[in-house]
Amino acid sequence: MRQDQEDPYQRRSAPVYAAADRAGSAGSSRTTVGSPRPVLYDAVLLDRDGTLIEDVPYNGDPEKVRPVPGARAALDRLRAAGLRLAVVTNQSGLARGYFTGEQMRAVHARVEELLGRFDAWLVCPHDDADGCGCRKPAPGLVYAAAGELGTTASRCVLVGDIGRDVGAALAAGAAGVLVPTPVTRPEEIAAAGWVATDLPAAVDEILRRQQAVRPATPTGDPVRTALVVRSDSAGDVLVTGPAIRAVAAGAQRVVLLCGPRGRAAADLLPGVDEIIEHPLPWIDPTPGPVDPEAVRSLTARLSAIGADQAVVFTSFHQSALPLALLLRMAGVGRIAAISDDYPGSLLDVRHRVPVGVPEPERALSLAAAAGHRLPDGDEPVLRLRRDAVPPRPADLGDPGYVVLHPGSAASSRACPPEVATRIAGALTAAGHRVLVTGSSDERDVTARVAAAGGTDLGGRTDLAGLAGIVADASAVVVGNTGPAHLAAASGVPVVSLFAPTVPFGQWGPYRVPTVRLGDAAAPCRDTRAASCPVPGHPCLSGIDPDEVVDALRMLAVSGGGGR
Repeated sequence: MRQDQEDPYQRRSAPVYAAADRAGSAGSSRTTVGSPRPVLYDAVLLDRDGTLIEDVPYNGDPEKVRPVPGARAALDRLRAAGLRLAVVTNQSGLARGYFTGEQMRAVHARVEELLGRFDAWLVCPHDDADGCGCRKPAPGLVYAAAGELGTTASRCVLVGDIGRDVGAALAAGAAGVLVPTPVTRPEEIAAAGWVATDLPAAVDEILRRQQAVRPATPTGDPVRTALVVRSDSAGDVLVTGPAIRAVAAGAQRVVLLCGPRGRAAADLLPGVDEIIEHPLPWIDPTPGPVDPEAVRSLTARLSAIGADQAVVFTSFHQSALPLALLLRMAGVGRIAAISDDYPGSLLDVRHRVPVGVPEPERALSLAAAAGHRLPDGDEPVLRLRRDAVPPRPADLGDPGYVVLHPGSAASSRACPPEVATRIAGALTAAGHRVLVTGSSDERDVTARVAAAGGTDLGGRTDLAGLAGIVADASAVVVGNTGPAHLAAASGVPVVSLFAPTVPFGQWGPYRVPTVRLGDAAAPCRDTRAASCPVPGHPCLSGIDPDEVVDALRMLAVSGGGGR
């Protein structure tokens, strides 16, 4: 779904119990004059049973309402921070006749008596068999709640206790926090990108993340020249884009240092005035020997930039200190980086980030620590330069196709060719027009996959050309690799065939409607392996092609390119 299109479930929310069925809004938590300006989130959506109150199955009795420990204080902290609150809850007991709408509203009135007023109550009154678009894990309640609260789904975070809650959040492009209870299944915990021990802990982290991207001190006078650094692959560079735009908002000139594998992505980023391409042997996964002359040459080139500030962005498992030493030798006056290791005098701003934060937010928090923030009106989402993305080739026909990208530079994250082939056949049988994309090195795979249904584009495009094709897609079916982030940058929904070698919460498609598929608890979990360490590639080999078809339906992508 494009970011400039209306959320479909805001048009199709008639079956959802919404404003007329709220328990009331007097004394609500809407942002008032003088409240802190929200940055990442405008609103927090909360599941009811098991999250806000103890789970009493099919409860229609207000006397049985018992808040979970610490709920009132946690909610009041969100209200004080200027965040709007809504409840999003499946209540199939209405469809089954276990309680009436009047009884349900009495329960909600009791919840508000104990926990304070909410800005909106959104209820799905259906059972699974009804096939509605509002019963979680469908995203309808999330879209409807965002509409009620005057915001968008991507600016909401949903807190719930089961996988349906997290699935609904992801499918709408919202953040999802899982607070497990005894009924939460282990596979749901493994698949969740963000897990908190209880509701107060979830609120702590929501507020911490919100605050982390606000500069602690004003940026002051604009920086003359800022050097920003993001080595590694195209995907790494793309997810750093919001932070680079934040630095650009406070600098007169931005120079980006990147490696050869990320150069094509660097050319697509807004806010960059100049690019220096140079491999960093402490970052590249297959580095050659350290060449002292190349290091001296890089140091001289960095010195010639005349940067008065450098912000060194890295992934959570990388060190910024080798480059910080070169920057000191190059005479850069102020250096900021994330470092758990003691930096000595190498860093002026030593920033730390907890494990599990999405990479775009991790980078934004470093930019904030260095004194930079996104300007008003620039959402913290991935973006591409419009003038750098060519239109799709005319011979591909109208927009509305599904892009299937089976490969990856890291084979551990690639979809097994036999699985991708079955997916292509299932998508074609379901009426989808399929474009199979891949690099020139993947032509054998793309030809094999496309033979089962689709157009083979293997090796036909560079990264910018692929971005143009992705931008006109209805959805992208892809693993954890660069095209997933191209889709996020264009607001195109993603069916994520995600190998758990790295955490989904850090590397999943950011702020775009997503359905995650694959075995999140597979033995390769958190190994960071580039090649699959487990025979048979079990994390992705078990994906049923019908799951992909169902995921597209969940994302409101229909066969024939319609939505």
